[in-house]
Amino acid sequence: MEIIPAIDLINGQCVRLTEGDFAQQTTYDSDPLAVAQRFEQHGVKRLHLVDLDGARAKRPINLPVLERIARHTSLVVDYGGGLQSDEALRQAFAAGATQITAGSIAVREPETVNNWLQTFGAEKIIVGADFRDNHISINAWAEQSERTLQEFLGQYLTAGATTFICTDVSKDGKLQGPALDTYRELRQVLPAARLIASGGVTTIADVEALAEIGMHGAIIGKAIYEGTITLNELKSWL
Repeated sequence: MEIIPAIDLINGQCVRLTEGDFAQQTTYDSDPLAVAQRFEQHGVKRLHLVDLDGARAKRPINLPVLERIARHTSLVVDYGGGLQSDEALRQAFAAGATQITAGSIAVREPETVNNWLQTFGAEKIIVGADFRDNHISINAWAEQSERTLQEFLGQYLTAGATTFICTDVSKDGKLQGPALDTYRELRQVLPAARLIASGGVTTIADVEALAEIGMHGAIIGKAIYEGTITLNELKSWL
């Protein structure tokens, strides 16, 4: 299972939000490149980079940060936030992203994301599935859609997507443990999907439980910054 630390960006700084709420923001480091280099020094291979400014502006804002990290580390970076057009994707790839994450647009404009899968290739497009109570969350997590998580993933699998970041928004940034039952069920129903767990990963026991289920990856954010999981503890996974 891949360990994927997260860096969330506001004003070029490394922050974390609780439940995606901009009013509940903690700034952890003013230099995201230094954070990324620290991850790399501990053996981390992948990075989940989220442009929160971009998500609000609906266009990439923190591309210079992506560019610095891509230039000064060998991390495989997946970048998300504000990616709404083919041009935005080209900018992200040109700045050094290996993959992009299609988040809310995957719910709002499935045709656009299906086109991206065809144009750029499924290995470059990760579909983000934000959920609460097994239903897809929309509008910056403020609303629930009618669509179930399983139905949403199934439709994108059929369209050619292979990799999905599944974020339990009720747990994100709260250090309360991941949605193990949901992930277990998804693994049984959709064995072909490469599922990356996000939200609530708090302890090494959580990491072990996700690996046991057969998750493809685990995104770890606040737990690293708050020290409930240390990079040394993750050594055996890296």
